[in-house]
Amino acid sequence: MIESNKIEFKSKLTDELEKEVVAFLNSDGGVIYIGRDETKVYRLNDIDALQLKIKDRLKNSISPSTLGLFDVVLDDFEGEKIIKIILAKGSEKPYYIKKRGMSEKGCFVRIGSASEPMNNSMIEELFSKRVRTTLSKIASPRQDLTFEQLHIYYNAKHLHLNDKFANNLELLTDDGRYNYVAYLLSDSNGISIKVAKYKGIDRVELIENNEYGYTSLIKATKSVLDKLEVENTTFAKITSKERIETHLWSPLAIREAVINAIIHNDYTNEIPPKFEIFDDRIEITSAGSLPFGISKEEFFSGMSNPRNREIMRVFKDLEMVEHLGSGVPRILRVYGKESFVFMQNFIRMVFVKGGQIGGQIGGQIGGQIGGQIGGSIYLTDRQKDIIDLIKQNPRVSRKEIADKLDINQSAIIKHINALKQKGAIERIGGTRGYWEIKT
Repeated sequence: MIESNKIEFKSKLTDELEKEVVAFLNSDGGVIYIGRDETKVYRLNDIDALQLKIKDRLKNSISPSTLGLFDVVLDDFEGEKIIKIILAKGSEKPYYIKKRGMSEKGCFVRIGSASEPMNNSMIEELFSKRVRTTLSKIASPRQDLTFEQLHIYYNAKHLHLNDKFANNLELLTDDGRYNYVAYLLSDSNGISIKVAKYKGIDRVELIENNEYGYTSLIKATKSVLDKLEVENTTFAKITSKERIETHLWSPLAIREAVINAIIHNDYTNEIPPKFEIFDDRIEITSAGSLPFGISKEEFFSGMSNPRNREIMRVFKDLEMVEHLGSGVPRILRVYGKESFVFMQNFIRMVFVKGGQIGGQIGGQIGGQIGGQIGGSIYLTDRQKDIIDLIKQNPRVSRKEIADKLDINQSAIIKHINALKQKGAIERIGGTRGYWEIKT
């Protein structure tokens, strides 16, 4: 035998074990031999304890769960006992080393006889496929669900849910149990959506915290919309000819943003969307990156690939959405593309008070977040981290920033380019120079 895409040899147990296991799980499975190579055997001490240690590491150091995907057995080679780890192809890719996270440092794939790091696009694609196909297949944590609220909302639209509604709305797993979609739409669940209100322009002084949850996602959505309608105060200006009413934010854009955030939120980690009101803006944040197969350009043009197709179907039945992809173009009629902030695991919409038609957003987005840099410049949390590192060391390199923040260099380059475009930083002196923070 020789090392290949299915076989790996180790003379002893090393810190690289999880890396090799993750690579096989993310590929087509394989076998790892510990205590031998192609021709030579290496004596293993206390082999029984070593087996237990390997099992413990594979159970606790890798995510998602590897239970049922591996077997650790003893094998013979040239009269000596060696350890054989048999690995199946994982069904919940990407698998990753927990302490390194779902990143290029934690995700690996088997290429030939080597375990190579995955790039971000491969990680996102695999994760999107997993999320897209599993929400309806995840069993509800409770099976004693009731749907009185859902029936009321359907009846109000002159629609009738018969005895087979759970099957018709795809609220059941393959084995006939209620799935996680059913859990979200049921009368009682563990998901709470919060609307927080702060005094000022940061998150220091919380003055109001409203929870709309533990109930049907439909009812929670309507509650959030009602609350934001109250907050969206109307100002009236009386002229000689007419009365002109002005809202803090566009009511249409707010409605579309709220519904988009709730429908397309990634609920697999039980992280609900959140809504935050500041003196100068409103922020709406949903879990999950762009849907699988959709670029930013396609996203802004109205292309849609619903993350939660079953939830979208119910919202459409209840006329809470019109058609796929209509929400973002409606928001863009009022607020610019700059209102959307794309992060690795979240999407945030930032609407400044006094936004005007045609993408004019009433001053630079976000106001003063995390300190004033060059006036009112909106910075994401990651960009603020980069600014802090530059303050500490103006000659810090992109690689050093990437290492300190534990993200890849390509992402750092994007953030730095964004900071340059916003006028927050400037490079002085080329590659041997330093960073200057613009104030």
